[in-house]
Order: sequence, then C-alpha cells, then structure tokens
Amino acid sequence: MTEWWYLHAHIATEDGRDLALFASFFRVVKGRDEVTKELTYAHSMTWALSDLDGKKYYPDTLVDRTAPQMGLEKLEAGAGSRDPRVSSALREILERGHVPYPDHMFEDEPFVATNKLELDMGGNRLVKKDDGSYGLTLFHEYYKHGVELTFTPRREPVRHGEDGLVRGHDGAHMFYYFIPRCEVTGTVTWNGLPVKVAQGSGWYDHEFGGQREEGQQANENVAWNWIACQLDDGTDVTAYNMVDLETQQSLGQRAVLISPDGARHEHEALTFTPLDRWRSTRTFNSYPTRWRLEIPGAELELAVEGAFADQELVTLISKPAFWEGRAQVHGTFRGRSVEGRAYVERSGFLEVETLDQFFKAVGERVRASVAALLPYEPTYEQVRDLIAGEHRDHYMEGVDLEQFVLTGVRPVREITDRGGKGWRSYAALACCDVVGGDSRDFIQWLAMPELMHVGSLIVDDVQDGSTVRRGGPTCHVVHGQALAINAGTSCYFMGQHLIKGSAVSNVDKLRLYDLYFEALRAGHAGQAADIKGLDDYMPRAIESGDTAELEQRILAIHRLKTAAPAGALARMGAVGGHGSEEQIEGLGRYFESLGLAFQIVDDVLNLRGFERSLKARGEDIAHGKVTLPIAKGLGRVDRAEREKIWEIVRSKPEDQRVIDGLIDRLEELGAIEACSIQAHDLVEEAWIRVQPLLEDSIVKLMLRAFGGYVLERHY
Repeated sequence: MTEWWYLHAHIATEDGRDLALFASFFRVVKGRDEVTKELTYAHSMTWALSDLDGKKYYPDTLVDRTAPQMGLEKLEAGAGSRDPRVSSALREILERGHVPYPDHMFEDEPFVATNKLELDMGGNRLVKKDDGSYGLTLFHEYYKHGVELTFTPRREPVRHGEDGLVRGHDGAHMFYYFIPRCEVTGTVTWNGLPVKVAQGSGWYDHEFGGQREEGQQANENVAWNWIACQLDDGTDVTAYNMVDLETQQSLGQRAVLISPDGARHEHEALTFTPLDRWRSTRTFNSYPTRWRLEIPGAELELAVEGAFADQELVTLISKPAFWEGRAQVHGTFRGRSVEGRAYVERSGFLEVETLDQFFKAVGERVRASVAALLPYEPTYEQVRDLIAGEHRDHYMEGVDLEQFVLTGVRPVREITDRGGKGWRSYAALACCDVVGGDSRDFIQWLAMPELMHVGSLIVDDVQDGSTVRRGGPTCHVVHGQALAINAGTSCYFMGQHLIKGSAVSNVDKLRLYDLYFEALRAGHAGQAADIKGLDDYMPRAIESGDTAELEQRILAIHRLKTAAPAGALARMGAVGGHGSEEQIEGLGRYFESLGLAFQIVDDVLNLRGFERSLKARGEDIAHGKVTLPIAKGLGRVDRAEREKIWEIVRSKPEDQRVIDGLIDRLEELGAIEACSIQAHDLVEEAWIRVQPLLEDSIVKLMLRAFGGYVLERHY
C-alpha cells in the first residue's frame, strides 16, 4: 500500500555555510483503474533545508493532483479534523479543487520507474546510479534554494526492526532497510547561486509494505519518534518507537547500532525521553527539542539537542505538521565519551486538534510573551527599556527595581497570568501569514494585543466598580484605584516598545503606529459611550417601538470597543506581511465583523448561559444593562410590555426567577435567536468579501474556521 524513500545529509559548503537537509518521496495505493483493474497510485514529497548558522528552516511539500478529491473522500469517510469547523473550512478549499498552502500540487504527473530506482516528483529527483550511488536533485522555486547531490554508500545496507520487519496497526507491517553512512558530494544552490559541497555525510532509508482490505481507510492514529545518529567514533545508531493514539499502546520500538566494521546490533529495550517543550507560533502545537536516548543493552546514553527549535514542517499530509530537524548528540558509549550529528522526526503527537485546544495553546504562548516583556525579576536593562530606552540611561538614576515590579509589573501580570481567549493576539500573526508574510518575525507582537486588552480591562473595572476579573479579584481591589489606573494605562504604551523592534521599513512602521493608536482612540470612544449608557435613548424606543436607533447605539459600542481594535490588529499583521491594500483592508473588515459578532454572541450567551457557569445567567439584566437581545425584544411587543421589560431591566433585579422569566420571554419572541442570526450573517458576509483576496492556505483555513468558532463558542 505504501512505499517511501528518505535521505538526509549534513553539509559544509566551500563558502563556509553549515547546512542540513532531509527529503522524503512517497507512493501510496489509492485504488484500481476501472478499466484495467491495475493499481493506481498517489504521490507526494516533502523536503526541508536547515540553515544552521541563520537558524532558519526552508520546507517544501508537494502533493498529488488528485489530493482535493482524495481529501473530500476522507472527509466523507469521517477522517477529517476532530473539529468540525476546521473540517468544514477544509472542505470549502478542496471543493475549489485546491489544497491549502504551504502544500501545493504537482504540475505534472510524477514519474516512478518500475525496473529501477528512478523518481521524478515535480522536478525533485532521486536516482540510483550504475555505480550504486544515489543522485538527489531538489529545488524550491520560492526560496531559490536547492541541491544537486550524490550519496555514495560507505556502509552496507542494514535491516531495521525485527530483521527488517516493522510491525504496524492491524497487520499493516512494513519492510525497512537503511544505509547509515554515505559520503555526500555535489553542489548547493543558495539564493539562486551554486556553491560546492566541501564535506558531507548522509543517510538513506527505504521502507515499503502496509496491507489493508479494498476500501479500508488507513489508520492515521499512529504517532512515532525516530532518530538516526552518526557518531564520531564511526558508530551509527537509529531507534524508533510507535504508539497507537487511540489505545495509547506501543506498536513496537527498536534500536539498531552499526559498528565501524559494519556489524549490526539490535536492541528492543530503549527509552527516548523528551526533556523540554517548544511551542510553535504557527500551529501552536508543541514539540520537544531536547531528548535523552538510552539503550541499556548497548551501554549507550546520548543527550540529543535540536540545532534550533523551529524545524516544524507544516503540511496537511501530517495534520497539520511534524517536527523533522538536525540535532547534535553527545554522551557515553561503553564508558567512552562520544558526540555526533543526528536527524530526529516526531510525528502524530498533537496537543492541538480542536479550536478550543488551539486557542488555549495560543493563550499559553501569549502569557509567555507577556512574561518575557514584564518579568517578575527584570534586569536593569529590561526596566530601562520599559521606562525609556537605551539612550536614556540617566532616567534610571534613583529608580528602585523592586518597587517598579510591585507597581508596574505585578498589577498587570496578576491579570494576564489568569489567562484569556488569546484570539486578538492570533489575529495579528495569522493576518501576517495569510498574505504571504512570516509571522515568526513578529513573535513579540503576541504580547501587544493582550496588553492593550488587559489595560482596558483594568481601567474598565475601576470605572464600573467591578470586583472580579478572570476568576480573581480585580486589579484595583488588590492594589487600589490609583495604582490600577496607572498600571492599566501603562499597558497602552507597551505596544510602542514592541512595534519599535519590528522587522519592517520605517514607512510601514509609521503605518503600524497609526493603526495602533487608531485602535486605542476607538476603544476609548466606545468605553465613554458604554459608561454613559443607553438610558437617554430608552424613552423614544418605549414610546415608538422603533428600536433601530437603540440597536445602532449598542452596535456602535461593540464596534468601537471590540471590533475596531481587532480590525486594527489584523491590518497591522497584513502590513507586516506586505499584503496588498485590498488584502489589508479586507482582513481588517473581516476581523471587525468577527469582533462585532463576538460581542453579539457574548450578549446571547449572557442570557442563554456560559459553559462552566463562568458568568451567572442573565448577569447583564441583573446589572441593568440594555443589550442587543433586549433591544430586539422591545421592538417585538406592544407599549405596555415594552414598559414592563424596561422596568425590570432598570430595577437591576436580584431575584433569579424574575431574570429567568424575562429571558424566557425574549426566547419566545425570537429576539435572542435573531441576534445569533445577525452575528452569523455578519461573519458570512465579511468572509465572502475577503475570501477571493487570499490564497488558499492552512492559515486561511484557520481564519475561516475561526469565524465558526466565534459563532458557536459557549464561553
């Protein structure tokens, strides 16, 4: 059913560049020809170049031209994402005959020879030459990077697993052999310019097998860790472990050591232990980047460390990514110190499979970003930069660092560390990526939307007299109103500190500042309208029954307080990603609609109830607040009932039976459901406008799914 060929290499070029790369070519049975009954195949390939000096990762993924059809068939069979909103967004892309970038389809049908090893997949070629060496040709059109390499075996082929057998799920076993050490020669093309390889060492794998009944879907609930090491004493080591994610049972593990003389030594007892966790800011999955490999029977213990953390390859082939990267190893082997180079692959161990998990992970990364900017134990330089900058060192004369933490850091961190939804921070990064930029250049921006938002929350709580925020006491309850107001407003100025370090031109930086302060101005205008309230508009609405003006006032508050900042952050991300003017404005309008819908849904949930009872049902009514469902309800009853509803709201009822009675009446009138429909229409109309402006990509898929998340959220 499946066959794949894999190579990796460690390369030093003549101009002093230190590189590593891997490449995988795949061939999978997809069915039978209706006429000839011969098996038909789908093909794909992935490869990536790691720049060890610049700590940059350059991946590429090509998939079969029938991938859209195959993807739809998998969705129909129930093999899509565990989040139906993500599956729905993916379906829209596949139905357009596309696959989401960074995956892209072969322009020509891949070629696989059946009488010898000769592959050509999108111009990426693997050929076994007459002298027994392997030729590898790769090129990435966007990055202008590529290789023309020859792998000359310096070891005999070795069987992995149980004398070549790797046990799979439900009898889908594979045969697996490898050549652990090859001399690598040839050229590397870097930014379009070729340079010779000065020294190179490589590895070659070949695996095939896997059987299942006609029409049976492959088991995709399998995860694995794999490592291949070349040690400096001439020993080669490879090990893997596989896990069934449904049962959490081991599907087997095996280590194979090859001595310098070529002798094979097999071990089943091993541990491959993750030692840390790195969180991707593209998929928000986490991966270990340091491990400990222990093979007791071989007296081998190795510390393994990735050359750099971000060697994640994003692709729906592996839903939605896997980690495959260069690593360094050092440790002991039979009492002697050893070191060497390795490649590590970790695939299938996903923490983030639903949008709820996704935004929980986003929130975790946002809090880490805030903590990095506002540490509890800052250095002198960190405090100086927060107060002024490196050119104003004299401003630090007489500054008490401990007091700064107590008055400027702790009041903010106590709120941010409790967690939030994180979607505002995601907006800026996603909009950078969706227009073709690289959000990894703007990681520090994760803290900016959260600080903007938390600053407004701290000040709002003082103005509203609130006592609880994010499950704990409000800032002013703990620190007093004066310090709370000062800490809250200081959050607004942190954005300048983060934008200042952005990798953009001065022209774009000026535009970013303009968008940032535009968001703050709009938010304050909305807060002023919210503080003043809607009482002045109620007499006309009660008298006439025309609630259009009242609804407009409510939506204006939502738009200014939530939608405008969300739109500004989206535009900032698109500017950072060098999007077109149409893309920048389209994404801004889309997130404005999401922000507005978010607040409308919030009004609905306040009456229907939040998941986990995060707020009391009908809390807005208890506070005497006129929300959109109230306004719509007033427009659907006679004057007598309008006066009665207004009297209940104005009295700020404490009796839950009174509150529940009004909520039930609003449900009968269809007022609450009308709000839900309005929120849905806002999001759908905004998506219809922005969708044609964006290339189909995984980020675009997530933005589409996020619209459903806003509409269907329960908290």
